[in-house]
Amino acid sequence: MLSAELLQQLPAHAQDFASARPFRHLVIEPFFDPDLARRLLQEFPPFEKGDARSENGTLGGKSCFAHISDLGGAYAELDRHIRSDTFLRQLGELSGIPTLRYDPEYFGGGTHENRHGQELDPHVDFNRHPAFGWYRRLNLIIYLNPEWQAEWGGALQLHRDPRSTDDHVISIEPRFNRAVLFETHDHSWHGFPPIVIPDDRPGMARKSIALYFYTEAAPRTAKGLDHSTIYVDRPLPDHFRPGRVLDQADCAELARQIARRDQHLQRLYGDISRISTDLNEARKSLAASRVERVARIVHRGMRRLGWLR
Repeated sequence: MLSAELLQQLPAHAQDFASARPFRHLVIEPFFDPDLARRLLQEFPPFEKGDARSENGTLGGKSCFAHISDLGGAYAELDRHIRSDTFLRQLGELSGIPTLRYDPEYFGGGTHENRHGQELDPHVDFNRHPAFGWYRRLNLIIYLNPEWQAEWGGALQLHRDPRSTDDHVISIEPRFNRAVLFETHDHSWHGFPPIVIPDDRPGMARKSIALYFYTEAAPRTAKGLDHSTIYVDRPLPDHFRPGRVLDQADCAELARQIARRDQHLQRLYGDISRISTDLNEARKSLAASRVERVARIVHRGMRRLGWLR
């Protein structure tokens, strides 16, 4: 499944991964065997087949198809390979992370298709699998875009700290059969700027396969609490300065950024509401169980005293 070039250079790639900045990562090209890469592109699911709802529940320009084995063909082969001991061992050699686990749920992963105008604010990913409780360790993203040009945007950006004025950014164009492997932790900030598809490419989109890998327990270096995805909104462009007269494009940019910030806030409000509801239900259950235990104790005592027959 993997390219001959990758298999021959595993030790060298492992060294590159370990020394990369702003955090441990690796760019691999070509990643898949060329024939498999072509088949994955040919069999990439149509946009309408995937889930195009955002984290806020609204329909948008990104479509995801999680359970890739259901697509059959090349994707079923891919699923069989990435769950194999051989592949997980190779991934462990590249990253220096042993005992990696494949995610059978593909939570947040699978095929991703992003259309014109889509972007992804800098963020760090959720760090616990919601179903299994495993700790998220690696992201592997493979791009399937044979015609991609730099001016179309959409390059993966790895940040040292997007909240800092001294941020350092690595940009990686989403070219065909190029993969990016990076470690996930509380400072693995990443995202991509807006996609700008030219008018003469109406059907073009940014296509990729996202695969996430876990370990059963958190590493000893892990810091902080369990968390969901944490976003940092992009700053205003540099041309927003005191004294500037805003034109129509400026106003549109301000409106877009305010809307994105509102989306992030609404997602957080929703998370807080769900957590508050779950906490209240747990308190009710605990209170009810305590009352039930007290009632059983009283009942047993009354029986022992002969007050009940």
